[in-house]
Amino acid sequence: MASPGARSRSGRALAYAPAVAWMAVIFRLSSIPGSNLPGGYSTLGHFVVYAILGALLALALKRDSATGTSIALAVLISSAYGATDEFHQHFVVMRTPDIVDWGVDTIGALIGAACASTLAAAAGARGRRRSRV
Repeated sequence: MASPGARSRSGRALAYAPAVAWMAVIFRLSSIPGSNLPGGYSTLGHFVVYAILGALLALALKRDSATGTSIALAVLISSAYGATDEFHQHFVVMRTPDIVDWGVDTIGALIGAACASTLAAAAGARGRRRSRV
């Protein structure tokens, strides 16, 4: 039988699995040559995929951190990943790194992390109210 500490570590790792999987999706999307990209992906696409990443990271980090800290860390990690993603695009045919895209990535991550944290807190408060009734 696994020790409580081992179960806690495996639960923590599972909490990050969706964010890591989403990072793989982003990497795959960034590997598509520019000529094969669907139209209209640019700014809106960057915002949406990084909003999702920010949300997934904020929810995973919320297990171990205060809300403000989890949002800040989610944005920091997402922004750093966005910077490496833009660097990666330097090596992809017909793709170029763009600092504006990185800024959009970071803003998307901030909005996604804040929304996910707010919704999670509201759901938690609602659940606590129900358990008192």
